[in-house]
Amino acid sequence: MKLPALLVFALVASAAEPIAGKWLMKSQEVAGRQTMSRPLTLTITQTGDLLEFEYSVSQNLKKEISLRFAARIGGPEGDVKDSTGAKIGSVKLMREGAAYRVLLQGPNRPMSSGKLTLSGNGKVLTSESDATAPNGARAHTVQVFELR
Repeated sequence: MKLPALLVFALVASAAEPIAGKWLMKSQEVAGRQTMSRPLTLTITQTGDLLEFEYSVSQNLKKEISLRFAARIGGPEGDVKDSTGAKIGSVKLMREGAAYRVLLQGPNRPMSSGKLTLSGNGKVLTSESDATAPNGARAHTVQVFELR
């Protein structure tokens, strides 16, 4: 009787997260103002219960990774890495209903608290974040991504 229960637990523990996919940024608003940005792609992949986030831009037909991190929902902190693979901070990932909460921090970087919300049809991902720089300056950013 225990084997089927363990099998069900294993299947539930590795269920696909709906935010996994390749997302292309369609708009960005910083401090209430629309801002232009190079085409930004957010790729979220899942391996078991680990979610990997990779932010990249295309330049001269090359993909350049600007930020990468991986974490388990409700798990321990993960590392945040820059384009060279150097650790620049830590990340904590939590689930809040249909949304995901992301907390990023690191030395000489603004502390950032973000929320990723998936639309009902699963084709639009909205990222809202609030960052506080070491000098106390605050910024609210909203980025809207579409599934590619």
